[in-house]
Amino acid sequence: MMPRTLEPEVMDTAEDADGYDAMDHSAPNAAFVERLARLGARGRMLDVGTGPGHIPILVCDRIADATVVGVDLSRHMLRHAERHRAASPHRDRISYRLADAKGLDFPDASFDAVFSNTILHHIPDPRPFLAECARVLVPGGTLFVRDLFRPETPEAALALVALHAADATPEQKELLRASLHAALTPEELRAVVEEIGIRGEVVVDSDRHMSLQMPGTSTGG
Repeated sequence: MMPRTLEPEVMDTAEDADGYDAMDHSAPNAAFVERLARLGARGRMLDVGTGPGHIPILVCDRIADATVVGVDLSRHMLRHAERHRAASPHRDRISYRLADAKGLDFPDASFDAVFSNTILHHIPDPRPFLAECARVLVPGGTLFVRDLFRPETPEAALALVALHAADATPEQKELLRASLHAALTPEELRAVVEEIGIRGEVVVDSDRHMSLQMPGTSTGG
């Protein structure tokens, strides 16, 4: 197994944010939101590491009673998120704020659902981030954290880039390659989840994605 190679925690240059916003994430984002709905997510939700804010809009499209607070540590990403929110018919159900996923400024049990899409590999130590997700979730709420997982070899990572980013720019291809190298393995994520006492399940979703998921049992609000 190739070792984990960390990449910058925050994509906080205008170029990084512009490039990420321009990438076509529509298929994996749609699958993410469909899984979130099947897990029973509803009510007040938190999107940790919202990036350019594509997913909160899809969540409001899919889940009628959802309101979403999105947080990110990148001001440039939030600039895109606010632009997309302003153009959305769901603009009044979505808000954004600058925040660190490892130390969220919300009281305990603030959200009926907490979700996060592909920021885990940006964080050197996943424990504080996952512990914060669990802390702000109401008892019986829905938790869904999806990320890439690290392939066994550099060659396998390059093959995934060739398969899934064939039409991307060289910069976007390098972004995916670096992200695959920075990701955890499913076994590493399961060990962290067990260590911090989250009762969710780690599942492999595709040839490059894995998820920590915990279906909701509360009624939402």
